[in-house]
Amino acid sequence: MSPMPFTTFQLDALRELANIGSGTAGTALSQMLGRSVDISVPNAFVLPLAEAVDAVGAAEEDVTGVVIPLQGELDAVVLLVFPVADAATLCGLLGVEAGTDVGLSALSEIGNILGASYVGAIAAMTGLDLDLTPPQTVTDMLAAIVSTVLASRAAETDTAMILDSELQVEGEACSLGFMLLPAAGEVQEMLKRMGVDA
Repeated sequence: MSPMPFTTFQLDALRELANIGSGTAGTALSQMLGRSVDISVPNAFVLPLAEAVDAVGAAEEDVTGVVIPLQGELDAVVLLVFPVADAATLCGLLGVEAGTDVGLSALSEIGNILGASYVGAIAAMTGLDLDLTPPQTVTDMLAAIVSTVLASRAAETDTAMILDSELQVEGEACSLGFMLLPAAGEVQEMLKRMGVDA
C-alpha cells in the first residue's frame, strides 16, 4: 500500500477518532441487540482510491454494504461493509431472515446506528456540524460496491480514509469494515479542527 502524506501523529489522531467512534458504536449496537458487544481498537489509514478496495477485503467477496452520504460541514460518504455470513449472523440476532426486505432493513438500521456513532465522534472531536442521510443497502461483490461508491466520488476526492474494526456479539465473531470517503482536503480539515494539522 502506498502511504498518503500524513504523519504518524496525524494517523494516531485519526485512530483515536475511530476508537471513540467504535466505543460509541459498540454501546449503541449492544442496546439495539440486547446483547454485549465488544469492538476492537481500529486501524486507521489514508490511501489512494485505487488501493482502497484491497485494503477493505477480498475484491470478489460477497458483502452487504450500507452507504450513507453525509450532509453538513464535511463532504463525505460513509460505507459500512459486512461479509454476507456476518450480515446473516446479525440478522439472526435480530430475529429476521437475511436476504429479505426485512433483513436488509435491519442491516440498514444497524449501519445507520454504527454510522451515526462514528459520525457523532467526528463531530464531537472536530466541532463540525454533520448529519446523516438515509442509508442505502446492497449485497454484491466488495469490488463492485466500493467501485460504485468511489466512481460517484472520483471527481471530488483522490483518497479514502479507512477505519477498520472487528466487532464481537456475545461470542459470535462478526467483522465490520468502516470506510469514510471524504472529498479532497476534508481529512486535512478534520485534522486541523483537532489541532493536529501540522
